[in-house]
Order: sequence, then C-alpha cells, then structure tokens
Amino acid sequence: MKSSKGTQAILLQDVEKLGRKGDVVNVAPGYYRNYLGPRKLAESATDARVAEVQRQEELRRRHEAQSEEQARDIANTLSRTVLTIKERAGIEDRLYGSVTSSDIADAVWKARKIRVDRRKVNLEEPIKTLGSHLVSVTVWGDVKATMKVMVVPGAAGEEGSVEAFEGEPAEPLDE
Repeated sequence: MKSSKGTQAILLQDVEKLGRKGDVVNVAPGYYRNYLGPRKLAESATDARVAEVQRQEELRRRHEAQSEEQARDIANTLSRTVLTIKERAGIEDRLYGSVTSSDIADAVWKARKIRVDRRKVNLEEPIKTLGSHLVSVTVWGDVKATMKVMVVPGAAGEEGSVEAFEGEPAEPLDE
C-alpha cells in the first residue's frame, strides 16, 4: 500500500525515533526495503494486517488500567503478588545477568495477565543479586503498588521462568 508520503509499515519491534511495536508508520520505500524489512523490524501494512494489529491493540488496552478504580484493583492484586524469578547465579549470590524492569513487566504478564509498561516499573538499578526485593510499580496516574520479587537460583534451562503466589501485601516503599 503506497501513499504520497512513502510506504506504510507495521512495526514488529520498537524502533528508536520511529515508533513502538504495533504502530503503523509511513516510511520512505528505500528505508523499508533496505533496513526495516531485512532486519524483521517491520512488515508491509495491508488492510487486513492493519485491522489485525488494531484488534490486538484493543485486547492489550483491556488488560491495562483505564480508570482509577480499576487501577486500585490492579494495584491491590500486584501488592499481594510475590513473583519468583529463576536466574543463574555465581559465587556470593551474584547473578550472571540481571533482572531488569522489562523482565519484571514480562513476569507480571506471565503470572497475572496484567499488562505493566516496563517504564512504570521503578527500579533504581537492575537487580543483580539473589534474594527478596521490593519493587514499586506505577499502575495508573498516582496509583502505585509495591510488590515483592524473589530472585532464586535456577539451572541453565530455567532462566527467566516465573512463578507467582498470593502473599501478604508488601509494605510501601518510602519515596
């Protein structure tokens, strides 16, 4: 589908200075053909594919908080959630990698089917040690939840596996 501004493409991944995954963007034909297409960063925007992406976006919106009352319900659920993330660790309980805000956002989705934007997971620095950590999450506006994230040792094939269970509400972080 061509327009006077260029070629329409659907982004398959976030592309810096262009858009986020799922966005329909206008780009120069050569940029799509030589950069976005070969790197699998975007695909051509057909009418059917655009409709499918909009349907997926609508489903995603349903999983996000849309009102303060809904946000408080989600915050209550998150504050009672204890995430257990398995990662490989070396001596002195140091992780070989780290647990980032993206990992925590993905873990919340896997465990509770609640969509949390990685930028709203408030981590000063990525988690680099085993143990229990309190993590603050901005759910919507000024509604925040503090949840407990336990990083435990895992075998080589278990990295990134997630478990969640109900626990006592985590104490809010002093900010």
